[in-house]
Amino acid sequence: MQSSPRSDNARPFLTWQRITDWAHAHYRSRTFNKDERIPARSGLLYLVERGSVRLVGSAQGAETAPELANPELDEPGDDDTTNGLAVGLSEEAFLGFVGAGQPFEIVAQSPFLLQSFAHVDQTTVIWLYWSDLDNWPHFRREVLDAFRYQHQRKLLWLSTLGQRRTIDRLLGFLTLLIEEFGEPCESGYYLPWSLTHAQIGSAIGSTRVTVTRLMGKLRQRKLIHIYKDGLIAIPADPATIREA
Repeated sequence: MQSSPRSDNARPFLTWQRITDWAHAHYRSRTFNKDERIPARSGLLYLVERGSVRLVGSAQGAETAPELANPELDEPGDDDTTNGLAVGLSEEAFLGFVGAGQPFEIVAQSPFLLQSFAHVDQTTVIWLYWSDLDNWPHFRREVLDAFRYQHQRKLLWLSTLGQRRTIDRLLGFLTLLIEEFGEPCESGYYLPWSLTHAQIGSAIGSTRVTVTRLMGKLRQRKLIHIYKDGLIAIPADPATIREA
């Protein structure tokens, strides 16, 4: 990697300051504590002013897939497989982050339930009606461009989840997250927010036990390492990952 992975997608909106000033003046802003649910609803546009938002999905009334219910099915080795679709059957699945300067919306689609949570303390979110953007047409284009970028990243995510081996899904998932949100460190780039092994497992259709075991293998192979305070990092040279 020649530069920070965030250099392209984290640029501020050109009229960001005007929008945030307007939102604060019209009481369209709120700050949340870590893991506090953000009461987002369908039909509104949300912008993360500061911090990070965690998106979570669940299938109402769905049963846990057999692969997720029995961790021993993932134990034989790193060639083990699970059904990549199992992520959609778990009680709660991590769907990604929305960082500062990025938009998100909650789309109501029964029987699936989407929710948003503050992933770190002092996460500030502002909200708008789409019609509010009529006052800032250039900003509307910026928002739509940001959603298009997010859609492209989701396609990459889906491609990663299609990998047969759980360890490949795990490495691909971590790499995508750090490419999008990573910060530079001495030995590469690190994800600036913590993720539990259970959250990672829910995202890749596996279990906490399996994720813990495979994270150890990736560390042994020097494909990932742990930065200060337990944050996940990857090497600076992407060729290291390709050669693995």
